[in-house]
Amino acid sequence: MKRFIARFAGVAGALALSVAAAGCSGSPAGTASPSGKASITFWGWAPGYADAVKAFDKSHPDIHVTYQAVQPGAKGGYQKMLNAVQAGNAPCLAQLGYETLPSFAAQGALENVAKYASADEGDYQKAAWRSVTLGGNVYGAPVDTGPMALFYNKKVFDSLHLKAPTTWAEYRSDARRIHASDPHRYISSPYMDYDYAGLAWQAGAGWFTTKGDAWRVTMDSAANRKVADYWQGLADDGLISSAPMYDQAWYTGLGDGDIATVVGAVWQAGVIKGGAKSGAGQWAVAPLPQWKKGGTQVGNAGGSATAVLKGCADPKAAWTFAHWLSTDRTAFGGLVEKASLYPAATSLLDLKQLGPDPYFGGQNIYKVFAAAAPHVNADWTWGPLMTKTVADLDDGLGKAWSGKGTINAALRTAQDKTLAEMKKQGLRVAP
Repeated sequence: MKRFIARFAGVAGALALSVAAAGCSGSPAGTASPSGKASITFWGWAPGYADAVKAFDKSHPDIHVTYQAVQPGAKGGYQKMLNAVQAGNAPCLAQLGYETLPSFAAQGALENVAKYASADEGDYQKAAWRSVTLGGNVYGAPVDTGPMALFYNKKVFDSLHLKAPTTWAEYRSDARRIHASDPHRYISSPYMDYDYAGLAWQAGAGWFTTKGDAWRVTMDSAANRKVADYWQGLADDGLISSAPMYDQAWYTGLGDGDIATVVGAVWQAGVIKGGAKSGAGQWAVAPLPQWKKGGTQVGNAGGSATAVLKGCADPKAAWTFAHWLSTDRTAFGGLVEKASLYPAATSLLDLKQLGPDPYFGGQNIYKVFAAAAPHVNADWTWGPLMTKTVADLDDGLGKAWSGKGTINAALRTAQDKTLAEMKKQGLRVAP
């Protein structure tokens, strides 16, 4: 399966100076574990990680892993990790989205484990491996990939004699039909941070490009304004639910049919199944609607690595666990069941868990995502300060979805603040 996550080859030059200054490729701050049982800590939030850690501890008597659940990255987890690195008390391992890895590298928050990891490169899809490497350094193990599709309430669509939309124009038309059928029904809900990025990604509306060792921020481009105008139009017409994604009101809407679709990555299946149990048997998955009829472009949302944080005293043990988590059939099968993760390891693409799902009416939703993966739009680069960029973007998007601003204004403000922060940190900015 082909999937492009972030063009690290293209950003290597732009990050080189900041990474070198931060000493990302240096030796661990601590000392190697003494002889005997190694002990490492792992921070993450994906459902199923705790069970996987227990299984590892039982099968690896020489290494003990302590798992600690933290808030999802954009909800505060990433800032907690960065604070811990700065304070010198970070765990060895952390769940880190591919989109955020360049930011952590630029801030000197990652440990290079190439000497332990390079021999295992062939175990992963090439694009996934590229997502955890930069300038010859390896910063963790790829876990999953995140091509996008359309989750839709088939019961609602069938009741209105609607088929899954194949274009965004059809999606808008369906939105009007759905809301007209019941004023409490909406086509979708507000998209924030990396969920919104996936919408832009599909349309080729990039946020960052590089020129030599300089960055150009393009969040306010014409292509981005096109995507923003489309979703702003749905919001202005009252077709978007006010329930924030991942809040209880959102899960309730998914369960009772008041929110009819979710545009999201494969891992959203686990989120929907876990939070909207009353919707079992009602939901299905279809290919992502296209901007042009007959198109095949797909966006990406998410996908993560088990990253080794700066200062890890036992990077060898850390890599042993990280690689095991991504490649063990039993452990990853549990992650598929609990979190609907789609494996980055090539040997796991035939897992029995990647089959028909009763929650989705017996549909094998993974076939949809497998077909989508090769069409993820390759023209996308993540910026070096995504934690800051996304925080500023979310502030504006929150106002836009609630009618107190616009999506275009949110993108423009996030761009301006990102550029200002880049200059403040000494990163080169292209005109």
